[in-house]
Amino acid sequence: MQDQPDRPRDVALRRPGYLLGLEIPRAAVEAASVVPAMPLLALAPRGDGHPVLVLPGLAAGDLSTRVLRAFLRQRNYHVHAWRLGRNLGPNRATVEGLRSRVRELYQRHGRPMSIVGWSLGGVYAVEIAQAAPDVVRQVITLGSPLAVAANLRGQRADGRGAAAPPGVPTTAIYSRSDGVVPWGAARVAPSRISESIEVRSSHIGLGLNPTVLWIIADRLAQPEGSWKPYQARGLGRLASVAPADETRSGAG
Repeated sequence: MQDQPDRPRDVALRRPGYLLGLEIPRAAVEAASVVPAMPLLALAPRGDGHPVLVLPGLAAGDLSTRVLRAFLRQRNYHVHAWRLGRNLGPNRATVEGLRSRVRELYQRHGRPMSIVGWSLGGVYAVEIAQAAPDVVRQVITLGSPLAVAANLRGQRADGRGAAAPPGVPTTAIYSRSDGVVPWGAARVAPSRISESIEVRSSHIGLGLNPTVLWIIADRLAQPEGSWKPYQARGLGRLASVAPADETRSGAG
């Protein structure tokens, strides 16, 4: 009996084992590239001052998102850490703490917030947007296992394994060379207000990758209620981002 070839979806939902061991050195290179990229990042689109909540990945805390938050402050946003310590997963303290944090920020600013979530933080961002779409302006996820989380909730992914969008403008940033989350599980199904953008990055370096920082700034800078799919410009052009069947692919 002959072995059957892997289907594209199966490959997309499987993480190559060798990439995990390369995560730390690759992330170190990405972190070191931030300072040389600052002159270009200073040209990234500026925002309108709306609030942005940044959520860390599993086992990480606010220190891991410090560079990303500092960059977004420079781009004219009211940026907020999650302030819940280390992300230990969706336990009761996390769920109640996030609910309280979102409510506090909405009351403080009196306007919807954007949420940027790294890895498991992106899953939280989608859950918040689904539960309270009136308080969420936009969701951006970085290497988040969206399809895995959707399956656990009993929601079906599309034919290629991408998760359904939460009903607010959503951008899922993913990398085929992610050593932690299978790249196919980190995408969102394309729609009028959702897209997936491919970059070249490690998983733990996503929030430090200059190309990713530029893309986040570009997405957040869109006028409220006027979301449009990503078009590469500035540092994004160096990433060679171009339309594909379901995603927009690039390099960083």
